[in-house]
This record gives sequence, structure tokens and C-alpha cells, in this order.
Amino acid sequence: MNKLRIIVPIVLLGAAFVLALPAVPADGGQGVIHLFNGKDLTNFYTWLGAPAKGEKPYGKNNDPEKVFTVHDGMVHVSGKVFGGFITEQEYENYHLVVEFKWGEKTWPPREDRARDSGVLVHSHGEDGSAGGHWMPAVEYQMIEGGTGDLILVGAKQDKPSLTAEAEKRGDQYYFKPGAEAITLDSGRFNWYGRDPNWKDWKGFRGNQDVEKPVGEWNTIECICDGDKITNILNGKTVNAGSKCSVTKGKILFQSEGAEVFFRKIDLVLLKK
Repeated sequence: MNKLRIIVPIVLLGAAFVLALPAVPADGGQGVIHLFNGKDLTNFYTWLGAPAKGEKPYGKNNDPEKVFTVHDGMVHVSGKVFGGFITEQEYENYHLVVEFKWGEKTWPPREDRARDSGVLVHSHGEDGSAGGHWMPAVEYQMIEGGTGDLILVGAKQDKPSLTAEAEKRGDQYYFKPGAEAITLDSGRFNWYGRDPNWKDWKGFRGNQDVEKPVGEWNTIECICDGDKITNILNGKTVNAGSKCSVTKGKILFQSEGAEVFFRKIDLVLLKK
């Protein structure tokens, strides 16, 4: 418990510092880029992997199972087939603000597992080249109990790397400001309060979870400033890394076995 009392104030101070950064549009302050217009998937394309083992990927803008729909001002991701909706353009040096909530439905092979999705920043290379569903990238993980983790999503010949101040507990790394700087090109840095007894089961909640319960809206922010990445969840800095080997790319929103809704996807370009 004493360790937690030390870590949390540091993280909250980090949040205050990050939010004070000059995250202003490059145009001098004329507003944000509303990547999602509330009506359709203009600015995005979809890409879906194979619906079943041994079958061919659905591929680009081919969604016969209506995994991605837009209604009531929201992007509704069913989660039935792994893949994502992806920005048409690449971006760098930005402050991304996203609002999401979980739905009830989950699908095999994760039907009884923790609700899972994520936002992949600096996505590059070929669609589906990472695991048959995504692209090499750095992931702002969205999963029950683990939202805010930083995951290195790589392909055979393309493995992004990231350095973070982290404490090793068992075989896992947990973000901890002031700890030893660790560099990874695979695996993940857990957010600071991830429950050490986390289980991959539906509805998991940890003692320190910043994420709100299923059905409530959450705000995630990802600040990509040069080679630095900072993850903020509901106003708290939960993770951060630097010396990222990739600093620009597309932004990918995952379909990964769980129903999830997005109602706000805004981008503020950082003035350099």
C-alpha cells in the first residue's frame, strides 16, 4: 500500500504536466481535426482479416458482416471479425482524444475473455502484416483491467521499439516514473495500476482501475510528441514512453472480439 501512495501522486502530477503541454493546432489555434464526423466513416477505411481459420481475409473496405456501422452519432464496432477502421492519412505530432464505451456482446475466440480493443498509433506497412489483422504500430491498449497499457505490435521484419521508466514485477513491466528506463521491441508496458492478479475474463475489474464500468463512456488521450507517447485515461496519466522507433503513421481502431462504441475521435496537431 505504501508503494501505491507514492506512485499515484507522481502519476497525477504527470497528468497535470502533460495536459499543460502546448497542444495547439499547427494552424495557430483554429480548432481540432474531427476525424469522425458523426455521420459516416469519411477519413477512414476498413480492413478485416479472415473470418475463420484457413479462410481468406475480407481485406480493404469489404465488410459483409457489418462489423463497422455508424448510427446515433457513434461508430459501432461489433467485434465479430478481427481488423479495424483506419485513417486514410498518416499523422505525427498530435494529441488524440477519443471517447469510447463497451457494449455487451463478445465473440469467439474471446467470448468469455476480457473485452478487448485498442487504438494503434504510428501504424505503418501493409494492412494485415501484423498477425494477419493489423499493422506494425504502438498500441494504446483497451482491455478490461488493462486500458492504458502500451503494446509493441510488430511484424516479422518490422518491430517498433519504445523506452519507458518501468518496474519489473514477475515477468511483467509496470510504468513507474523515476524507475529504470527499459527498452522493448515486443510485449508491453502495463499501465501503473494494472492489477497484478489480472485475469483474462469477461467483466474483470482491478482495485485501481481508472476505466469506468461497462456501458459508461471513457475518454482516452494519446499524446504523440516526436518520439514520446503519453497515455491518459479519464484525466489521469497512466503510461508513457519515449525514444519510439516510429514517430508517424496511420491511426487504427481495432475490432478484437468485443462490441465497442466510439463517439468522439478528435486530433489536435502539436505546434512545432
